[in-house]
Amino acid sequence: MNATGRGWTILVTGLGPAAWGTTYLVTTQWLPPDRPLLASVLRALPAGLLLVAWGRRLPHGTWWLRAAVLGTLNIGVFFALLFFSAYRLPGGVAATLGAVQPLIVAGLSALILGERLTVRAVCAGIVGVVGVALLVLRASVGLDALGLAAGLAAAAAMALGVVLTKRWGRPVPLLAFTGWQLTFGGLVLVPILLAVEGLPGAVTAAQVAGFAYLGLVNTAFGYAVWFRGIERLPAASVSFLGLLSPVVAATAGWLVLAQSLSGWQLVGMGLALGALVAGQRGTARRDPRSDARDSLVRGTTTPGLGLRPPAVIATVSSANTGLP
Repeated sequence: MNATGRGWTILVTGLGPAAWGTTYLVTTQWLPPDRPLLASVLRALPAGLLLVAWGRRLPHGTWWLRAAVLGTLNIGVFFALLFFSAYRLPGGVAATLGAVQPLIVAGLSALILGERLTVRAVCAGIVGVVGVALLVLRASVGLDALGLAAGLAAAAAMALGVVLTKRWGRPVPLLAFTGWQLTFGGLVLVPILLAVEGLPGAVTAAQVAGFAYLGLVNTAFGYAVWFRGIERLPAASVSFLGLLSPVVAATAGWLVLAQSLSGWQLVGMGLALGALVAGQRGTARRDPRSDARDSLVRGTTTPGLGLRPPAVIATVSSANTGLP
């Protein structure tokens, strides 16, 4: 991929995390209060079923298990652990834990994908965590051990999902592939919703509009461009784009909700954006010849090598965190 194509791919992929950054704004303004799991199920499951119906492709063979694993990691387990963490930790702590994800992805990519772990990527990951912490943390915070563990586990779950998505590729068009994951992830969340929050009550027209936005724009579109970026860019490079979420969330709070931004928050925003840019330059692909060999073994697509696969083969917390 040439520089122009890579830049365009980065820009399009970044639209996903940018959309996720609006989750807090939409949830607090239009959705029922204190129903984060309901919001998650209605984000993922209807959008997933719609995309599956649109793509008219069901998983085949081993892809039933793979789609279930990816949907569980990227959507189901991630959302459930994220909400648990957000309710047990002060506002902003969960977002800071989520900013560790690029470091986890970089390490897993080196182990599983053979992508080189560079010093620049590690440094950029550390700067990203510091930047998000300055942006979203408040002066006095108390830390809960279970909340911390859940927040780190949420970041690790999605990080592993990103790497496995990159490793396995996709056997069907993008929208169908996205639909598989959203459907499985939503189904994982349904029993948790019923156990924790119970059945939903009546909803207003404004709430229906909010759910529709979260399902179609925030989730269906957001995750489609995210998965597209994973297959075209190094996994660690994609994960750094997740730093856009808290930046967009803070900006939306300032523009729409008249929330103030302190000098330190602006410094944190600058550090997060700087880490994002450095993360694009600090990640490296492995040897293309190794990619070609693995593609022949797995039957996945490797851009630029002319290989083709077989044809049949949110959230809300107690503060404006911008988490997916």
